Amino acid sequence: MAEETTKKKTSPGEFIRQVRSETSKVVWPTREETVRTAMFVGLLVVVLSLFFLGIDSVFSAIVNWLMTLA
Repeated sequence: MAEETTKKKTSPGEFIRQVRSETSKVVWPTREETVRTAMFVGLLVVVLSLFFLGIDSVFSAIVNWLMTLA
């Protein structure tokens, strides 16, 4: 038989106190870190977009070549 566990309900006031306590532990990034990360993400998006454009173009050329053989 499975043992039933009952959870104690938290009052709204206690919940808000717990949330405030936990959010005070969060270490927020500095503006410099945020800008650097955003630039890295933007660069990575451009690089990957070009990579997938190249792969798509190669496969498209292969398929078009194969269609000429049929």
